[in-house]
Amino acid sequence: MQYSFAARTEVMLSSPLHLIRSLANRESFISFAEELPAEELFPVSSLEAAAAAVISNSPTALQYGEPQGFLPLREWLSEDWKRTKRIDVGPDQILLTTGVQQAMDLLARVYVEPGDRVLVESPASPGYLQVFKMQGAVVIPVDSDQNGLIPERLLEQIERTQPKLLVASPNFSNPTGVLWSLERRKEVLDLCREHSILIIEDNSYGDLHFEKLSQREFTSLYPSLFALDGSGSGQGVLYIGSFSKTIAPALRTGWAAGSRPLIDMLAAAKQLADWQSSTLNQRFLHNMLESSAFDIHEHIKMLNREYDTRLKLMNGLLQRPAWQDASYVIPKGGMFIWLQLPDGLDSLALLKCALGKGAAFLPGTLCYPDGRGSGWIRLNFTHPGRDELLLGMNLIGEAIGEFTARS
Repeated sequence: MQYSFAARTEVMLSSPLHLIRSLANRESFISFAEELPAEELFPVSSLEAAAAAVISNSPTALQYGEPQGFLPLREWLSEDWKRTKRIDVGPDQILLTTGVQQAMDLLARVYVEPGDRVLVESPASPGYLQVFKMQGAVVIPVDSDQNGLIPERLLEQIERTQPKLLVASPNFSNPTGVLWSLERRKEVLDLCREHSILIIEDNSYGDLHFEKLSQREFTSLYPSLFALDGSGSGQGVLYIGSFSKTIAPALRTGWAAGSRPLIDMLAAAKQLADWQSSTLNQRFLHNMLESSAFDIHEHIKMLNREYDTRLKLMNGLLQRPAWQDASYVIPKGGMFIWLQLPDGLDSLALLKCALGKGAAFLPGTLCYPDGRGSGWIRLNFTHPGRDELLLGMNLIGEAIGEFTARS
């Protein structure tokens, strides 16, 4: 049978990530391309204890739950955010989702009509671009620098395109790792308020910071747009994130927090999509987070120490001759280095060569809606172990050396 798929499905099938992920299952393959934490740092023993306790003591954990998510976990988030993030929301303002991607997808379904303009900081997460293109949105990049989104460029695009949404990640943006300054946060929020533009704030990487600050200290210096907007009372920001980068991706537990009308509409859309995210996983998480044997904030400190070590190792490897003409800025947190290749190198051509050697990275073209970025790559430094970092960077360096020798 000849299937007649919707034209928008081309967005899903055209990405080199499909090939990278198929190769990643090979034992000797080293990937810097994906958004993966280090599995050897997962709190396995705590999760095992939580799973045993939940299944043995709560048979109802295997039953259907409420679409908005397990209430005790939403209550835990509400209380934790008040203590650590200056975010004051009630559990009824939180929707538990199957990761950040579902939160973004649900918002696109209920808020975006085909042809609507959606602004994204440029470069942007490939996942953002796919979600909104699938919904028929016109995705428009807004330039950023090392302090965040550039307000003058944002205003130009607002006046020119009359957008409906802005999607942003002020804490260690994917792919650049940029941490927005407080001044930029306030300027962007003010512009969007003035023009009635909803902001989707993705804080997936916000807990991964390497400046030896407590979460409370970090939040004081870099408050979320959601907190600056009154934690939903301003109604101008939807705050999304997940436990994928701090606990384990396979639990598929994320959240969206915002004003009641927005959360109610997202919850209605979620019932149509899958009724609920896994209540069982949510109960596992809640049991572990409430356990005296596990402290999530100490766990995150451990992650940050190890990821900072890996970042420093990668920075050292980037000082080697093969990389001498590349340029990049060391991030203060997150999971990625955004690197400009030596002049004349194309990221897709280099990727093909690197794949043949057993290593991969994300080509920069996937981070722009308009095909730019051929001279840039994104490198994940959190997933590969220290030995893999050394070997993988050497393999990509070999590929660069071969291209350089030809020119």
